[in-house]
Amino acid sequence: FRMKVTAALFALLAAASSTADAFTIPNRSFAVRGGTTLSSTTDAEKETEKTDGKKNKGKKDKGKKTEGKKAPKDAPPVQLGWNSHTAVDEVPDSLVKEGDGPDGNFPMRSKFEQMCREAQVSITKAIEEIDGEGTFQEDAWVRSTGGGGMSRVLSGGKVFEKAGVNLSVVYGSMPPEALQAATERGVDRAKGMAPGERVPFFACGLSSVMHPKNPFAPTMHFNYRYFETDGGVWWFGGGTDITPSYVNEEDMKHFHGTYKEICDKHDPDYYTEFKAWADRYFVIQHRNETRGFGGIFFDDQNDKDPDEHFAFSHECVNSVIKAYGPLVEKHKDDEYTQQNKEWQLMRRGRYVEFNLVYDRGTVFGLKTGGRIESILMSLPETARWEYDHTPEPGSPEADMIDACQNPRDWV
Repeated sequence: FRMKVTAALFALLAAASSTADAFTIPNRSFAVRGGTTLSSTTDAEKETEKTDGKKNKGKKDKGKKTEGKKAPKDAPPVQLGWNSHTAVDEVPDSLVKEGDGPDGNFPMRSKFEQMCREAQVSITKAIEEIDGEGTFQEDAWVRSTGGGGMSRVLSGGKVFEKAGVNLSVVYGSMPPEALQAATERGVDRAKGMAPGERVPFFACGLSSVMHPKNPFAPTMHFNYRYFETDGGVWWFGGGTDITPSYVNEEDMKHFHGTYKEICDKHDPDYYTEFKAWADRYFVIQHRNETRGFGGIFFDDQNDKDPDEHFAFSHECVNSVIKAYGPLVEKHKDDEYTQQNKEWQLMRRGRYVEFNLVYDRGTVFGLKTGGRIESILMSLPETARWEYDHTPEPGSPEADMIDACQNPRDWV
């Protein structure tokens, strides 16, 4: 059956929130290429489990309380609040202001925001040209605590069912659970934080999802971000990934090849490392399969000069159309059957499951009171859940499932 994603949204969130640790990834293994398995539990999480065990063991010491460092009275709130965003007709020339947020690298904050603004304009312009009819609606907002953002969303186009590109600048303070969601090493960074403790932070990012109508044109997602927290800690993160409904090796060679070329230019180890990272990150744990065919994914980049990391993110985000545009142009007019369309909608159901249960950006946004319309922009307008559906052996759909259970090397 066909349903609006909105109807499934609340059911998934309710199921996720019914556990004590709703947004953490469960400790289980998933399939990787070559038939081996890789646990999704990180070393930092294991260390946290050991720490928790010691804490439980020490409960015999009654009457003792651990007092954590409390944020000052004038610190930004833990929850920015779903209604803390004020719509504006015109966005300031910059949402980054010197003196706002924790002490840090203001020139980099400003430069990264400018990069995101320019990429948002160029990418949405290119997508409008590919679509031929649809145009992006822009919403802009600011927050009283500083920062704000711009969302550009196209829906009901000739080629794209939905496409969105969001820019966000956020000043706030993170509780431990939000810090854990913000970064790969978040569990380690939050270790030792006491109840009530908060970490002032700055974050700027550009994120996007494109959902074409044609089942043979793949969905694409990217996110590039820059974080700073109190105490001078900073890092870059991001990536671009592809989610087709059917296997097309030529398409994947082009997409992965584009990003391998960029990676090799900046560091010979980047592509191998970041491709494998994407295969690990975009896993739907309860399905034991990946969301799609990956791409590159990286986090906690801070081992080189900030300008070097910036240059890498800059080239990656400005290569989105080069990597993705030709695939949509190639398949936007392909003939397809009702069966092809239903399969695409089932794969979109998988997309929804990953985003609502496991995606780090979604979790971070929900836990810090981000703008809901922008956070959930990534979801497709329509999806499908068919009970106990199993593709016919040897079919293109079965090949798709195999590629998601056993990630392949495309270049």
